[in-house]
Amino acid sequence: MNPSAEGRPRAIFLMGPTASGKTDLAMAISDQLPVELISVDSALVYRGLDIGSAKPTPEELARYPHRLIDICDPAERYSVGRFRSDALAAMEEISGRGKIPLLVGGTMLYFRALLQGMAEMPEADPAFRAEIEARAQREGWPALHEELRKVDPALAAELHPNHSVRIERALEVYHLSGKTMTQLRAEQAQTSPVAHFDVQQLAIVPEDRSILHRRIAERFERMLENGFLDEVKSLRTRGDLHKDLPAIRAVGYRQVWEYLDGDINYDEMVAAGIAATRQLAKRQLTWLRRWPELNRIGVQVPGGKVRKIDEMLPEALKFLG
Repeated sequence: MNPSAEGRPRAIFLMGPTASGKTDLAMAISDQLPVELISVDSALVYRGLDIGSAKPTPEELARYPHRLIDICDPAERYSVGRFRSDALAAMEEISGRGKIPLLVGGTMLYFRALLQGMAEMPEADPAFRAEIEARAQREGWPALHEELRKVDPALAAELHPNHSVRIERALEVYHLSGKTMTQLRAEQAQTSPVAHFDVQQLAIVPEDRSILHRRIAERFERMLENGFLDEVKSLRTRGDLHKDLPAIRAVGYRQVWEYLDGDINYDEMVAAGIAATRQLAKRQLTWLRRWPELNRIGVQVPGGKVRKIDEMLPEALKFLG
């Protein structure tokens, strides 16, 4: 299966919203094809963010190793540019040994950076970021989202009003360069970094969103039962982490952190964590609806029954040829 008929090495991109079963399907594909897995997830890069990020278990990682998991300390800021470099290096190394890189995850911006390239952006400005974060504390991120909408409506339309990391970065880029991220991307468009790969794209796409909502709620409750609160308490004991870091802003972690700060009660934390995860899934599905060249794997069969992973596997393998 590697290389393709055109002589290019193959790569597989497996996408889908959170809690859709992407990781389980990727591991099932690994049992059938000569693939090696690369994680495409902005939370799984951080060490110590295990339960709340739905990271594969140590037993699963021992059997199905994933690149780009546990490569950062939570105090670091992992960027899309760093992901692109890390992922491309892993893809080249894997294909160089005659295997197929299988990239699996739900951070759609990371996938886009691989497929479309990235504009060269100005370096971070700590002073400006501190100013933005102080304003966010006073005014709220939706107010800053509205400010972004006035200068870069195209990008603002992609972002949830509370997507703090990307709103902050977009305002920073505009402040430093005088140009919007949309302008810079158009001016500095590149050839796809993975153009020399034959990329096959799959996505698990639930037809009925209520099924996904139920899975999200069940998974969040299961995380709490498995020690999510203790995990965040352990992170807090370090003393160098705070809720404005990207790692702690991750869905679920931010809500538990606020609960442990005493800002919300337990029931409010559970409701907010589930709601934030649903919002994440909604954004991921919005990306997937307009994603080109995508083979969609449904979650249901006629009659409404939810398919198990071993029922999705034959369809995935059929798409992969």
